[in-house]
Amino acid sequence: MTIDDVLAGGAPPVVAILRGVRPDEAVAVAGALVAAGILLIEVPMNSPDPIDSIVAIQQAYGDRALIGAGTVLNADAVAALAATGARLMVTPNTNPALIAAGVAAGLEPMPGFVTPSEAFAAIDAGARRLKLFPATAFGPAYLKAIGEVVPKSVRLWAVGGTGADNIGAWLAAGAEGVGVGGALFRPGDGAADVAAKAEALVTAWRRHVAA
Repeated sequence: MTIDDVLAGGAPPVVAILRGVRPDEAVAVAGALVAAGILLIEVPMNSPDPIDSIVAIQQAYGDRALIGAGTVLNADAVAALAATGARLMVTPNTNPALIAAGVAAGLEPMPGFVTPSEAFAAIDAGARRLKLFPATAFGPAYLKAIGEVVPKSVRLWAVGGTGADNIGAWLAAGAEGVGVGGALFRPGDGAADVAAKAEALVTAWRRHVAA
């Protein structure tokens, strides 16, 4: 399964970032997201026992959702992620060697960038989706300007400060989607909390699509 597959099926273009999720709660939290229709899920590698959480979510929902890791910073993390069967690889930065390693391992990278130089370095390394991070520090107009120079086959995502209140602005600026962390999950949130936040986000996305 790829991001293209998920989006082609009509799922909202949202990567849920479960930073701080624990393995004992990961499946319930992921289940709330899947029930709301959010089918792109990452567990950052600086969460407690992230590989255990990724394995659990992959086993429970890997047939319906694209699961992966965020804050992937080194080759060991790439290898550990690939071994889980999950395929989404998100990084906060642009590391061409790491991006190429992810591609070689069969992962789908979404590296973070800020500058045009970083964007093109990531593209040259094999990335086809890039995340502007931290997005709210630059704004939709900045993403739109970057989108005018990168190849049309490359999709831009906004991550950092994104949520139900601004998803429409990012999509209107040309973002393919958004990555959402704290506006969907914070440590201590239960599945019911996540379900309510996810439903609000999906509603905001549908409102934008229908406008």
